Amino acid sequence: MSSAWITTRAWLLMLPLLFVMVAVIGWPLADTVRLSFTDARLVGTSGDYVGLANYAKVLTGRPFLGALGNTAWFAVLSVAAEMLLGVLAALLLDQEFRGRAFVRGLMILPWALPTVVNAMLWRLIYNPEYGALNSLLVQLGILSDYRSWLGQPGSALFAIVAADCWKNFPLVALIALAALQAVPRDIKAAAIVDGAGPWARFRFVIWPYLAGPLTIALVLRTIEAFKVFDIIWVMTRGGPINSTRTLSILVYQEAFSFQRAGTGASMALIVTLIITVFASAYIAMMRRSGSKA
Repeated sequence: MSSAWITTRAWLLMLPLLFVMVAVIGWPLADTVRLSFTDARLVGTSGDYVGLANYAKVLTGRPFLGALGNTAWFAVLSVAAEMLLGVLAALLLDQEFRGRAFVRGLMILPWALPTVVNAMLWRLIYNPEYGALNSLLVQLGILSDYRSWLGQPGSALFAIVAADCWKNFPLVALIALAALQAVPRDIKAAAIVDGAGPWARFRFVIWPYLAGPLTIALVLRTIEAFKVFDIIWVMTRGGPINSTRTLSILVYQEAFSFQRAGTGASMALIVTLIITVFASAYIAMMRRSGSKA
């Protein structure tokens, strides 16, 4: 069988998938590009051509810059906390103790919860009238009165970060735990015999096995955090005073709530470009890992 026939057959087999991708991704993307150069008011309509005016308005406008800052701040805080807690949890679950298998299974539950359910659960915990967090802190004497965690600009974003971290750090922990299983036990035992302390064992024995998988987890979680929408929309809808409004929420409000489809399309494409940068870094990192393997 010739190589040309094999190539042709491969393309024929991929045609249904390519058709679906063009229909589901290609056409909406092309229409979004078209809208971004117009002053269209509603999605699916045609407006007058305005060139790059929408992009100039978006990139110099305070709403976009504020949402970009909120998004970056959310991504940095949530991803950093998830990486730290995930590694610590993986190191703990890698130890021998009774009930380890049960604890490992239990840790998956937060990650398995739908994001909307997780957001509603944490809204109840943060409730300013009967929330469990206020009750606990008042009984411990840390607070003198109940407070509205999601109703104050200074605490709303941090409260959402905590909710997002609780849901997603198990993913990092599972990735790190899988990497820890590859560390040879005899190397660990030799390091202990040689007198290496906990930090030295982690740095020189464990970390080389964790670095690659954690880098992948870091990129994946950063991409997800940068396009966050559902958990913030359910908990605060971008408030109070836009203190938790991220790029995805701003795009939704601009295109559908304020009915400025042209500006919303330009925002969406800018966000897509930013996320594409992270995705490209992920692909390049995977290729490097494959070449080293």
